[in-house]
Amino acid sequence: MRIAIRTGTLYDGTDAAPRTNVTLVVEDGRIARIAGSDEPTDAARTYEAASVIPGLINSHVHLEVNGEPDTSTFFLLRTPVERTLDAARNARLALEAGVTTVRDLGGSESNAIALRDAIARGEHAGPTIIPAGRALCMTGGHGAFIGRETDGPWDARKAVREQRKAGAECIKLIATGGVLTKGAVPGLDQLTEEEMRAAIVEASAHGMRVAAHAIGTSGIKNALRAGVTSIEHGHLLDDEAIELFKARDAYLVPTLAAVWRIFENVAGGAQPDYVVRKATEIYHQAGDNIRKAYRAGVKIAGGSDAGTPYNRHEDYAYEVELMSTVLGMTAQQALTAATSTAAELLGADAGVLAPGRPADLLLLSGDAGADVRALREPRVVIKGGAVAHERA
Repeated sequence: MRIAIRTGTLYDGTDAAPRTNVTLVVEDGRIARIAGSDEPTDAARTYEAASVIPGLINSHVHLEVNGEPDTSTFFLLRTPVERTLDAARNARLALEAGVTTVRDLGGSESNAIALRDAIARGEHAGPTIIPAGRALCMTGGHGAFIGRETDGPWDARKAVREQRKAGAECIKLIATGGVLTKGAVPGLDQLTEEEMRAAIVEASAHGMRVAAHAIGTSGIKNALRAGVTSIEHGHLLDDEAIELFKARDAYLVPTLAAVWRIFENVAGGAQPDYVVRKATEIYHQAGDNIRKAYRAGVKIAGGSDAGTPYNRHEDYAYEVELMSTVLGMTAQQALTAATSTAAELLGADAGVLAPGRPADLLLLSGDAGADVRALREPRVVIKGGAVAHERA
């Protein structure tokens, strides 16, 4: 079906100046052309929107988790079948909120891999999923209750092969401690540089990109020296780390919402004390550190760590807002981070609106390039050229 969308402002996902008063024509799952607003389109369906942007890309999610305040207990209480059902629901909610591509960076089962395939077959509604399988962590380390415990370089290579065999498309490494695992200290190293380098060599041989959970300063630099594609979180980075980011051409996915949501909900009293303590310490440093990295030219890609406490999959717009308010990005720069830059990081054919590109896009009631809050309730979500969700 041919769809014509007349819009006052079109943001193509890059930092190029927006085009005004145009008609975007969608056909056979792709953008057929971008024409003047008064040109005939012979479309079966026509829409009008204040602004149009590419579908959002969330580079860091955990689909099987729903934003519960106590993540560790959640995994003890929910069965694998229940978590798979949760993942399917969260995928649908993310899509309805305008997220058309996600990278799932670690789960307890292979449900994100199976869900990726079911969505691709048209059996379930959801974004395109790029799954990592199980995260590779040290024995007893952060995320060990859902990860693949790994010791030594050769075991790291074997662990990568296991994830690939299971159907993973990328790899997640745990370079430092984290907030949600009891006893794990975010500032301390976990997997060694040698172990991570071995995993990256193996992953690269199979065309797989590698992300590293890294909060602590030393672990961030270990992961960058080892050759990761992206650092996830990066909240305690320093000047040396900033230079390494630039020298290695690595991406930073700051997951601001993960920390901000925990801090904003401390008064509720439902979160474990150790989570509140660690997240509060990070909250008071992360904004300044990430803002400094952004101003120094480090590439920022959007990703929210959706599924962590109070950080729901359908609330990705909040991460985009934080990139603007906390990091000082303009609204359009924040949009770019959550579209074309995220697509570059993932190696996904998405994030840019141009003739011949996949028709993943959002129709908005406001001008998102002037105020990112327009992302909160997209009027229409189109994925692969088909209307995936339309608000009444």
